[in-house]
Amino acid sequence: MSLEEKLNKLESMRAEAKLGGGQKRIEAQHKKGKLTARERVELLCDANSFEEFDMFVTHRSTAFGLEKHKVLGDGVVTGCGKINGRMVYIFSQDFTVFGGSLSEAHAEKICKIMKMAMRNGAPVIGLNDSGGARIQEGVVSLGGYADIFLLNTLASGVVPQISMILGPCAGGAVYSPAITDFVLMTKGTSYMFVTGPNVVKTVTHEEVTSEDLGGALTHASKSGVAHFACENEADAITRLKKLLSYMPQNNLEDPPYIETDDPFDREEQSLNHIVPENPNQPYEIKDVIRSIVDVGSFLEVHEDYAQNIVVGFARLGGRSIGIVANQPAILAGVLDINSSLKGARFIRFCDCFNIPILTFEDVPGFLPGTDQEHGGIIKHGAKLLYAYCEATVPKVTVITRKAYGGAYDVMNSKHVRGDMNYAWPTAEIAVMGAKGAAEIIFKREIAEADDPEAELKKKTDAYSEWFANPFEAAARGYIDDVIEPKTTRPRLIRAFEMLETKKDSNPPKKHGNIPL
Repeated sequence: MSLEEKLNKLESMRAEAKLGGGQKRIEAQHKKGKLTARERVELLCDANSFEEFDMFVTHRSTAFGLEKHKVLGDGVVTGCGKINGRMVYIFSQDFTVFGGSLSEAHAEKICKIMKMAMRNGAPVIGLNDSGGARIQEGVVSLGGYADIFLLNTLASGVVPQISMILGPCAGGAVYSPAITDFVLMTKGTSYMFVTGPNVVKTVTHEEVTSEDLGGALTHASKSGVAHFACENEADAITRLKKLLSYMPQNNLEDPPYIETDDPFDREEQSLNHIVPENPNQPYEIKDVIRSIVDVGSFLEVHEDYAQNIVVGFARLGGRSIGIVANQPAILAGVLDINSSLKGARFIRFCDCFNIPILTFEDVPGFLPGTDQEHGGIIKHGAKLLYAYCEATVPKVTVITRKAYGGAYDVMNSKHVRGDMNYAWPTAEIAVMGAKGAAEIIFKREIAEADDPEAELKKKTDAYSEWFANPFEAAARGYIDDVIEPKTTRPRLIRAFEMLETKKDSNPPKKHGNIPL
């Protein structure tokens, strides 16, 4: 065979591989409102930057007549490319080939790029669109999943891992995305569940649709499995690109610095009046965040889940930071099981990848009730505490209003290695609310008074004067400074500048035992 013939054969095989399962199946994919595996990669990566690996890999199975049906690439496109000039490793499952099902060869391709990502220190992005394990291969395909799970675990905290769910993801397939750092789903075209609607109906007799059981909105608002519920695939890819922009390439790098036109010394007059005089009246913490960070830089994560706490990324003076904030507009900002889990997971990601943490605190305590206690609020609340205690990145706190009881300790207090802790003059730092405290401390005096209601008000005001302010904490050094709200942005920028060279560590150990 001449060189020209060999080159023609190569070109022919490349064209065959790029067709995947064939034109008819590509058209069927488009009719569902879904892109093909290669179209997704092309949209995700910078122009002409994607280098594909293992294009000619095929499965090795001979059972059930599979030897007669071999498709180049075996249902997954793998390789590396650049997103906004930064290297990433990608696998993109091809639903047009065996329904994107995972075979031994398919798994080997994914494992190869994950190992390369760890060696070379770059993020892994998985575009999931698969019918699950290739049943004809039996335990071999199950072993392939386990190989991927192991690498997900070993790569955790080494390189960022992001999963996009762009079609079905069921059975064992869901556990790989669950181990990764962030999960994005598309509304109406993606779903995740361990067992599908038919199995649920057989076992529990519940009638449920795929969408209600495991659709994007379900996982973004109820289970918390999905961090983003995206309108479509283009929206998901746009969000993924923005998400990546806040992260370093790996755990040995710092997050990228991006120049900003937003003045470092900008003061925001509105912040002086944002906290209502009535301590029981809510306000929107996201307005506080957006007023302080670089204009347009706030990217909320887990927006629809556990809304009594807000987490997300932003930039402050060009630096990437992670933000954790109590939300007084939802459940008065109280901490409960879901918000503790949400906050703890986000804090640990930031700490893994050297992203400083900014905390806005306005928390009346932990949510009371039998549901919370029986659901394990003690151990789940302890996860949030553990995450803050364990984190060694720069940590800065601003107490805007309430910091009551154990929740004061948990939310990055000075006692759990908060580096700089500020309070606004509106801050109330105490064991509990003034009225509740007065009812306990002055129970007898109130009961014996001629006018118990007037006496309670008097004692409540007295307690507020003594403790429901930031000055007692400041006197002990638990608060580094009480600041005027409008000056918060420049004070925070200076604080994080000062903490750029921070060095802290935890005692040598294999790993801690977080209260799971």
